[in-house]
Amino acid sequence: MADADREPISQDALPEGHPREPTGDVQSSTRPRSKIIEDVKETPLPKLQLFILLYLQLAEPITSTVIYPFVNQLVRETGITRGDERKTGYFAGLIESCFYAVEAVCVLQWGRASDRIGRKPVLLGGLLGLTLSMIGFGVSRQYWAIVLSRCAEGALNGNIGVTKSMMAEITDHTNRARGFAFLPMIWAVGGTLGPIIGGVFARPADRWPPFRASPFWATYPYFLPCIVVACISISAFILASLGLKETLPTVPRNKKCIDDAPRLQDIEGLSHRLDEPPHNVVSEELRSGLPEAFSTSSGTMDEKATIGAQGKPMELDQDERPVSLRTILVPRVLYPILNYGFVSLIDQAVTVLVPLMYSTSIDLGGLGFDPFTIGVVQGVGGFTIGIIQIFTFPYMHRKFGSKKLYIGSYVTYFFVFAMFPLNSFVTKRAGRVTAATWALVVAQYVTYVGSYMTWGCIFIYISDAAPTKNALGLTNGLAQTTASTVRAIAPSLASSLFSLTLERHLAAGTLVYWVLCGITLAGLVASRWLPARLRTEGANSNRVVDTSISWNSRGRASSTETP
Repeated sequence: MADADREPISQDALPEGHPREPTGDVQSSTRPRSKIIEDVKETPLPKLQLFILLYLQLAEPITSTVIYPFVNQLVRETGITRGDERKTGYFAGLIESCFYAVEAVCVLQWGRASDRIGRKPVLLGGLLGLTLSMIGFGVSRQYWAIVLSRCAEGALNGNIGVTKSMMAEITDHTNRARGFAFLPMIWAVGGTLGPIIGGVFARPADRWPPFRASPFWATYPYFLPCIVVACISISAFILASLGLKETLPTVPRNKKCIDDAPRLQDIEGLSHRLDEPPHNVVSEELRSGLPEAFSTSSGTMDEKATIGAQGKPMELDQDERPVSLRTILVPRVLYPILNYGFVSLIDQAVTVLVPLMYSTSIDLGGLGFDPFTIGVVQGVGGFTIGIIQIFTFPYMHRKFGSKKLYIGSYVTYFFVFAMFPLNSFVTKRAGRVTAATWALVVAQYVTYVGSYMTWGCIFIYISDAAPTKNALGLTNGLAQTTASTVRAIAPSLASSLFSLTLERHLAAGTLVYWVLCGITLAGLVASRWLPARLRTEGANSNRVVDTSISWNSRGRASSTETP
């Protein structure tokens, strides 16, 4: 019998605990159709939870960038290059790549684990382990020990995709752009603090007299920046353990429900009391307590629980369905992840080339900066990026939309790469660092500011692409796996190409930059496949809502919305 022809059920006839229809305006199972305009107001961001998540997010950029000011000098001091400065890029690239290679292996598993045991336990375990691995890196003196410590850092940093899942879960479509705008800012802050910590605190015995009294600091010259980063990680662990709330909904397990499951004859009796055939509606509260396979002579309990009105199968809510990897291997998910991979590769190449090119001697095509200068340059640049990002991204995202803003920001990477050979030419021609050199460094970072808006756009794309809420952790895990994989490739690719270009003087010592421009062009082509409009973007504007209210098979009021 159709809903429109069914007589209203008396509220007094319903047993205690059964969902009842609201009284007042809604008097029957249907209501005349009308149109209203609904203004969607932006939901306030949960400030405390947002602050804790952002502080946790600092772990990855600080851990990954703290070594950049001194890693090239560290490699040379291990003796692995045998005095050939041109080979530094090969071995430094391996140290930088192994972090992301191991992270790529672990990140998907961390995401799946967070979907099962919760977000908070995964984050806490990763932070504690990250603290220990940073201390291990600081006391490593052999090249193989440095690589192993870096691998441990990457494995324990693999849970960073979980923070993106939590970010999506504490926001909604009205404030998600503002929430995700903070993530690139945190990367910029981490990109500021990491190089500053690495550049300022490396080799303290050479800079500050109090450290010269102990031979420890001469034996382990890079321990101080590592212990500073370890302190940040342990403080994040304490803050999260005290203040972070779990965002993964708790779902009762079937094993726990078996003993409390109602008997089949009780449910059938209830249906008769409601003047409904036995195969008709079974309330969600009763059905949710049934075991999955409760066999009877007339069929399984699962079959009876999913038979709706008119004898038709009633599907489970989409968010309640089991999630597998195959669920997210669809174009809507894969295209944003592909673009995320391109952004991660190109940006990581820039991050690696800056200290490598800046630390290389002027005669070989670099700028001849020391670790302290490199740390200050990267730190100031990262701070500027963060400040501009936080104040401009929400406005730019509202004005241009995700796709236009993404493409416009991505194009700036071409200019960032072009600045490297130009600065090398100007400095080499002068034979020293001049005002023109510093002007080009500033211009390069000003251009780099624009590229950072790609991060906020792509994070929103990925969270919007998750097929269901239950698939959010797995989707972000796959995205982070892809990003970590290409970040593992990027340092070795960029630094090895840099060393090869210098050794063989390919394209007048500039081949590495033009190869990376070619990869950037491929990423620009891939951006064509991004959807022009997000599924949730339409919800931010006024919309017409059809308020035809009916009572669905689960005893809930539903309405039909018309864009």
